[in-house]
Amino acid sequence: MKKLIAIFQVALIAFLPIVSLADEGMWTFDNPPLAQWKERYNFVPPAGWLDKVRLASVRLNDGGSASFVSPNGLIITNQHVASGQLSKMSTKEKNYVKDGFYAPTLAEEVKATDLEANVLESFEDVSAKVQAAASSEAKKAVMADIEKDCAAKTKLKCEVISFYSGGEYWLYRFKKYTDLRIVFAPEEQISFFGGDYDNFTYPRYDLDITFLRAYENGKPANTPNYFRFSETGAVDGEFIVVPGNPGSTARLLTVAQLAYQRDVGNPLLETTWKTRLNALETYAKQGDEQLRQAHSGIRSLRNSLKRLAGQEEGLLNSRQFGTKVAEEKDLRDKLAAKPDLNNQYAPAWSDLEKAYSTLPAKAPQLAFSTISVARLGSIASQIVRYTEEVAKPNDERYDEYRDNRLDSLKFSLLSKAPIYPAMEEAMLVAWLTKAKDTLGVNDPFIRAALGDAEVSEVVGRAVRETKLIDPAARKALMDGGKAAVAASTDPMVTLARRIEPVIRELRKWNDDNIASVETKAGERISKARFAVYGKSIPPDANFNLRLSYGRVKGYEEDTTLVPFRTTFFGLYDRALSFDGAAPFDLPERYKAKMGKFDMSAALNFVYTADTIGGNSGSPVINAKAEFCGINFDSNIQKLSNKYWYVEESEGGRAVGVHSQGILEALRNIYETKELVSELTSK
Repeated sequence: MKKLIAIFQVALIAFLPIVSLADEGMWTFDNPPLAQWKERYNFVPPAGWLDKVRLASVRLNDGGSASFVSPNGLIITNQHVASGQLSKMSTKEKNYVKDGFYAPTLAEEVKATDLEANVLESFEDVSAKVQAAASSEAKKAVMADIEKDCAAKTKLKCEVISFYSGGEYWLYRFKKYTDLRIVFAPEEQISFFGGDYDNFTYPRYDLDITFLRAYENGKPANTPNYFRFSETGAVDGEFIVVPGNPGSTARLLTVAQLAYQRDVGNPLLETTWKTRLNALETYAKQGDEQLRQAHSGIRSLRNSLKRLAGQEEGLLNSRQFGTKVAEEKDLRDKLAAKPDLNNQYAPAWSDLEKAYSTLPAKAPQLAFSTISVARLGSIASQIVRYTEEVAKPNDERYDEYRDNRLDSLKFSLLSKAPIYPAMEEAMLVAWLTKAKDTLGVNDPFIRAALGDAEVSEVVGRAVRETKLIDPAARKALMDGGKAAVAASTDPMVTLARRIEPVIRELRKWNDDNIASVETKAGERISKARFAVYGKSIPPDANFNLRLSYGRVKGYEEDTTLVPFRTTFFGLYDRALSFDGAAPFDLPERYKAKMGKFDMSAALNFVYTADTIGGNSGSPVINAKAEFCGINFDSNIQKLSNKYWYVEESEGGRAVGVHSQGILEALRNIYETKELVSELTSK
């Protein structure tokens, strides 16, 4: 048996590709997969194609992607991406999440509460400048100076972003939109049809879309780079590209780092998410209004937990984890053949292994020492931290408080989104109770937060007596600086003030013992990888713009075939098969429209492109850069793709809403004539 395993490992290493013909990778725009496109699909983008795609693609601060689909600032994203905004805009009397929304005129479009959109205008390699700095602190200072100089010259939002774990640094310049208005959203019953049962499954039958509009100076933004809607949409076998902002992958981590995630990180993350979810579900049982308030958070956490379970299952799979062991061995063996490089880079692996051996003992403190699980707690902590950080020189601050990020931070902190004190109290009580049970009564964070008092006593007073529900009170503290925060008797502020030294100490420990080691070791491992493979492997995703690609294609599952598309016929069949019982119930308008429109129109479809969380809302475009669908999910087979690409032969697929179905629904179910006219105008 051992001999067979050895033969398998040798064969696996032998077939590790430098340039894969699989539809693998989330590629940066400075290094698009042109060779793969040409070799696999005979596609060579014409001049200007990549620039148009980049400038038509949008990143939303709610954690999703989007794109322009008209020259007048019209944006499409998923309903589940926009649901946070829809929830913030809703009231007990008017529920945008449940009932949907449509504005037939510009005057009726409703401004989103605190949504920001970013478009990548340009980018520049600044690796040499940053890597010339001797220490992590010096690197941060250089990055701060580059960002500040860029913002002064361009008036754009400028960020220096690390790729390949510090192997490269790029200056990204973003155009920012903060006046975004809701144009259309369907009922959540149809955008999330099948609920949690159907989440991460396929076939699917969801109209998971929302339209927004970007405004500048009170008028619809001029957006000449946009994706024209395809009437017919994607067809079987067609080459497609998915530009978007994938959130986070861990494919270039070392085996030691992955083992930590498998054994400690993911289980701990599951515990924290379940603590929050249980608190919200308990609160939601109190009544319909409480359910409405908690609904968005419940849906998000359930989705995250289901995805995490799939990722953890992948890491626990010895065959899949063995692939990562083989990949690392292949790189290190090739490096060993170059002694000069090996002496320089090989110690990075042992440095990371040593650093990560210290992390499990500290991980619970790092995870639970916060009150930011509730919005009031997050606001209070950020204000306390803000006033402390902005008093320092720009290059000495935490990254998130540097000058180039302050406008977005203030935009979020001063949001007028509603806060529900009873839900805040329920969340914080549950969180601090779990933190106390996990860390112990003598833990520094617990002592600072609670002293000798009960959790309910501290939280109850902080929530009921705080003035931070009012944005004006937040602004006064921020404008007043450290002195105002120090003098404040607001109990939520004093709670945040008490725990801040503990949080800073934990952050310093993590920076000194983990983050700085990751930066130094990551840079060396990246240079080793470049020396062996070149840039044939894309960097891990980090919620910045990428290109994924593939083809529209169904798959085999067990002994059956799964079609590349579903139709409205299937939607009605699934609803009728469950007698319309939730979560397979249809909105009333769909019941009334049954048989009165083209029910053969494609509704959802699958494709082989490499996507992950954050790609929600990404456009699916064809070779003509036409919009032929929108990404909203993946199937269960693909859930472990945080750590590796799930091959198309294994059934891993991304799931999108088909443009044909979108137009059919808008025309003949919702009768949004004005919106359809804008989408299809030549």
